[in-house]
Amino acid sequence: MSSIDLVIRPEKKDLGDNFVVRRTLPDAKKRSVGPFIFWDHMGPAQVTPESGMKVRAHPHIGLATITWLFSGEIMHRDSLGNEQAIRPGEVNWMTAGKGITHSERSEPVDRSYELEGIQLWLALPKEHEEVDASFYHCKEADVPLIEKEKVKLRLIAGEAFDKKSPVPVYSDLFYLNGEAKKDASLTFPVQSHHELAVYIIQGSVEIDGENFNRFDLITLKKGSDLKLTATEDSHFMIFGGEPFPEKRYLWWNFVATSSEKIEEAKRRWREGRFPEVINENEIIPLPEN
Repeated sequence: MSSIDLVIRPEKKDLGDNFVVRRTLPDAKKRSVGPFIFWDHMGPAQVTPESGMKVRAHPHIGLATITWLFSGEIMHRDSLGNEQAIRPGEVNWMTAGKGITHSERSEPVDRSYELEGIQLWLALPKEHEEVDASFYHCKEADVPLIEKEKVKLRLIAGEAFDKKSPVPVYSDLFYLNGEAKKDASLTFPVQSHHELAVYIIQGSVEIDGENFNRFDLITLKKGSDLKLTATEDSHFMIFGGEPFPEKRYLWWNFVATSSEKIEEAKRRWREGRFPEVINENEIIPLPEN
């Protein structure tokens, strides 16, 4: 019997200024995987002296964000006073909790370069959804490396293979960046209460006799171990963990356990009651619907 639950292929979304992402979560058939509730693949996009990524100041509640780049650089600024360049191999973790505002931009450059990476949101457990906002940046050297035969895994967040990432998470989860040579195999065991998904960045992999390619997101049945074979040199992400018992409401940049919390966040942004981002004078207005 196959362990595969769903195969989700992304929809393209324009974040503005013709900067396009591929979004796989949330999906009509799968709203989340463990605590992971939002999944965007940015680029690959060319940043030039004339154009780049410009995500103006915007608010969040009830979630944590992770940015992981494959190429390029983004400047993160937030209302806590953080101003941090994000580069490939580094982990940028921001906990919104009761509320934070941030912006993300490619800085002005005198050359062209490629920008590509994954940006995601994790819902916070109900007992932590209103914690104070916080920010954590992990350098590449501090991201645990797991090496198997012809497979390299970097543990971005959570726990796996008896290792633990230093990134401060709030729930039971795992998030890894993987690279495998052709014909390499990997078995990733999970607990019976865990959900797991694989997202293909490059190459092709086989799971339960089926082949999957670039931009495919494959979710497994709850509690199923991942058994993956690379049919060519491949690059992929593995993520998941324990799902929450409560429903999550998601509207624009807000995640909450109740619609009332979403409505209150809307009012706060509309009335200018979220904190401001340092060195940022542009905001994204509240959507009309």
